[in-house]
Amino acid sequence: MRSITLSALLATFLWSAPIGGVAVLVKNTPITLYEVQQEMKQSGTSANQSADTLIRKKLEQLEATEKKIIVSSAEINEELERMAAQNKLTMEQFLNAMQTVRGLSEKDLKAKVEESIKGQKLYSSIAFSKMGQPTAEEETEYYQLHIDEFSRPESFEVTTYVSPSQEALVAKIADPMRHIESIESKDETIPFGKINPQLAQLLNKTANGSFSPILPNGKNGFMSFYMRDKLNVVTENIDAVRPQIANAIVGEKRNQVLNDYFTRLRLSADIKVLRLP
Repeated sequence: MRSITLSALLATFLWSAPIGGVAVLVKNTPITLYEVQQEMKQSGTSANQSADTLIRKKLEQLEATEKKIIVSSAEINEELERMAAQNKLTMEQFLNAMQTVRGLSEKDLKAKVEESIKGQKLYSSIAFSKMGQPTAEEETEYYQLHIDEFSRPESFEVTTYVSPSQEALVAKIADPMRHIESIESKDETIPFGKINPQLAQLLNKTANGSFSPILPNGKNGFMSFYMRDKLNVVTENIDAVRPQIANAIVGEKRNQVLNDYFTRLRLSADIKVLRLP
C-alpha cells in the first residue's frame, strides 16, 4: 500500500507544476520550453524547427545511453588537440579562436566535441556494413560541385561593424543604410594568412555584397563583416585536397545513414508535443 501511495505522489509531482516548463516529452524524457527558446535564439529557426532539432538530439542521447556509449575526457582532449594541430594553432590559440569566431567557451566546445564523438560511435554501432572509401569519380564530382570550398583569396576587402549590442547589428544587417549610434565601422583589408583559420574559413564562405554572421569580438561586444571583395582568388588542385574531399564524402554518407535511422526511430518512438513558445 505504501508503494502505491508513493507512486501516486511521484505522478502528482511529475505532472503538476513542472509541466508548465515542459515543451516535449520524448519517451517520457522532457525537453523544456527554455531549451526550445535557447535553440531558437542560437539557430534562428522557428519553434517547430527548433523542437525537431531537440527531439533528434534527445533520441540520439537516449539511443547512446541504451547502447552504453560513453566518451571519456581523454578522448575529448585528444580530439581538441587534433583540431588545434589541424589548424596549426596551439591549444590556447585554438580555444581563443573558437571563443571569438563561434562564441564557444571551452566548456561549450568540449560539449560539442563530446556530442560529435558520441555520434561517430553511435554511427559505428548502427551501421550494418563497413563504408568503403570514395572512388576517384566521386571525389572529382564533389570537387566540381564544391569548387568554392577549395578556393581562397589572398585577402578580404571588408567593412567591419562593431557594437556592444547584438540587436543593433541585427538591425544594421536588416537595413544597411540605417545609421545606428552604437555601431562603429571601418574599411579594412584582411590578409588570408594573417588570421586564424576558423575566421578565414568563415570569411571565405561570406559572399561578396553580404554580411558575415554576427560574432563575439572578444571584448564583451559583437562584430560582423560586410564583404566588399575577395582579392586574387586561387583554387587548390584536386590532388592537394583529396583527403579533405574523402572525409567530406564519408561524412555526408554517415549523416545520411544516421538521418535514415533516426527518421525510422522517431516514427516508432513515444513523442508528445505539449506546447511550444
